[in-house]
Amino acid sequence: MHQMASKTGNIIKYSLSFLLAGVLVWFAFRGMDWEAFLEGLKLTRWLHIGLFFVAALLALVFRMLRWRAMLTPVIPGVTHKKTWDAANIGNLINVVLPGAGEFVRCGVVAGKGGAGYEKILGTIVMERIWDFLAVGVLFALSLVLKWDTFGTFFFDQIVAPMTGRLQLNIGYLLLLLVLLLALGLWLVYRFRDRSRFCGRIASGLKGLAQGLTSFLRMERKPLFLVYTALIWLMYVLMSFLVLKAVPGLDALSFTDALFLSAVGNIASVVPVPGGIGAFHYLLALSLSSLYAFSWETGILFATLSHEGHALLVIVLGLISYAATAARPGGK
Repeated sequence: MHQMASKTGNIIKYSLSFLLAGVLVWFAFRGMDWEAFLEGLKLTRWLHIGLFFVAALLALVFRMLRWRAMLTPVIPGVTHKKTWDAANIGNLINVVLPGAGEFVRCGVVAGKGGAGYEKILGTIVMERIWDFLAVGVLFALSLVLKWDTFGTFFFDQIVAPMTGRLQLNIGYLLLLLVLLLALGLWLVYRFRDRSRFCGRIASGLKGLAQGLTSFLRMERKPLFLVYTALIWLMYVLMSFLVLKAVPGLDALSFTDALFLSAVGNIASVVPVPGGIGAFHYLLALSLSSLYAFSWETGILFATLSHEGHALLVIVLGLISYAATAARPGGK
């Protein structure tokens, strides 16, 4: 019965996810001048797109190295190959089922026995925390460098619409969530020895906490920070290279790429498959509102950036899946 309810919940969740993606795609592509879009595609400088793939690949490599650095304190001896394949397979799953890939890559690293699954999940949560901080740094840098251009747009076009639709005060809502979380944690701790359910949750949270604190136990913390900086440098470079590839956008600077990269990462928090729709809409809105480029030019930039990266992720994911399946025991 529980399994059936879980499957039903997943079906509903992913159906809503695909529905939301469809709505966002419709908003992004409605009223498109496809002739202008295709003309821009013909004039695209493909050498820069090739360099974009190099930067995207390096970003994935640095991500793997950073994740392995976090995994080593909780899973000693984890190999580069296993970490790389797990990350690629997880990214492949995320293209279709947003968020599910994080659990899949935990399973790939943990293996059939599932040893240390919660600890591995903790390292991924910590990864996301560092990514959140990195996006904040990108925004802060871009706003400081071009406040007159980016500041008004960010608060008027992104923050205001997102918060304006909320009828509840965000501060009170966050306080309520914190209180509920604190109450839940207290109940789990209080009844961990009396309830099997609470005991399993407590055990899982303990493993999760060990994964979260893996950063504190890393031997080379400065190298971890270098990997993080290189990951996000590659992301900004990817946006910059696509700007240089699209006719008309090549006059924009590295600072513009910095801001567009940060805006694009907002799409990653929207629960739609691969960020499709949300990414295209936000990037096209940014380029049309900030720089008065046509919507078609903005969509071309977003399509080259998003679909190019998705193509790389899919190819690498399939290769890693095949390699893992071919190894004895999937090791």
